[in-house]
Amino acid sequence: MRAQNSATAPTTIAVTGRTDTASAPVTAPGAQGTLLALLGVVSFSLTFPSTVWGLESFGPWSLVAVRSTLAAVIAGAFLCTGRVPLPERRHWTGLAVVAGGVVVGFPLLTTLALQTSTTSHAAVVVGLLPLTTAALAAVRTGRRPSRTFWIAAVAGASVVIAFTVQQSGGALSTGDLYLFGALLVCAAGYTEGGRLARLMPGWQVIGWALVLCLPLTVPASAVALALEPVRLTAHGVIGLVWVAAGSTFFGLYVWYRGMAAIGIPRASQLQLAQPLLTLFWSVFLLGESLPLAAPVAAVGVLVCIAVTQRAKS
Repeated sequence: MRAQNSATAPTTIAVTGRTDTASAPVTAPGAQGTLLALLGVVSFSLTFPSTVWGLESFGPWSLVAVRSTLAAVIAGAFLCTGRVPLPERRHWTGLAVVAGGVVVGFPLLTTLALQTSTTSHAAVVVGLLPLTTAALAAVRTGRRPSRTFWIAAVAGASVVIAFTVQQSGGALSTGDLYLFGALLVCAAGYTEGGRLARLMPGWQVIGWALVLCLPLTVPASAVALALEPVRLTAHGVIGLVWVAAGSTFFGLYVWYRGMAAIGIPRASQLQLAQPLLTLFWSVFLLGESLPLAAPVAAVGVLVCIAVTQRAKS
């Protein structure tokens, strides 16, 4: 199958029961791009609680391998239905970075961390992701956000760090090391995915990244399921389905489209709200205790979001 030039040729996408023809790259106006990025943030905010549910039924390696395999099957079905041509050869390296960062690296490291860390603690540590993504994006794309943008971004990250230190008593655990590693690989995947989403539809970026991992995730699923015990529960199945279809496919689809429309640095700062949403889900779905400092952190983070969204990026 011959790859077409995604920057100039028409792209035919069939994902809603009808065929639409649009010119690539697919972008959205600023308001729509912000909405899409926010949908991604909401989807991601459910990832940790869903992972905790999934761990009720599966071991950590099984959960990561099976979720990636299921998400790849969904993505492959959409790609086949839309008769999407293979990406150009020059895009495969970037897709490999996306796959290593958001399909394999981040899910695996956070799942291992959640074996010893609470959902609320993991959420605030991963709150550093916006600043990490913005920094990597500046290096990768050569764009230099304004000083106001950086001041607000660092202030938001400082709020998250202060919250984390206050909750953990200043001690870092093995789970924290997993989480910091997850920050780096995920930020790299977000940055490269946001760049590729300017050249091809965002759902194709994550779709091809997932399919690229199939030769790894299918045998990994078989081995992990054979070695780790499986105890199916309603929570476990729901958690697996959400992290596969909701977080991994749908969430990344709308996220990459949003980043392509409003820019990687600005979209990344919307994720400052993600830890607070995850805190809510951890209380509502998991029954965890809400830290008393959460409302204070919420106000500080939301102020920083407002500043970054108005700053030149």
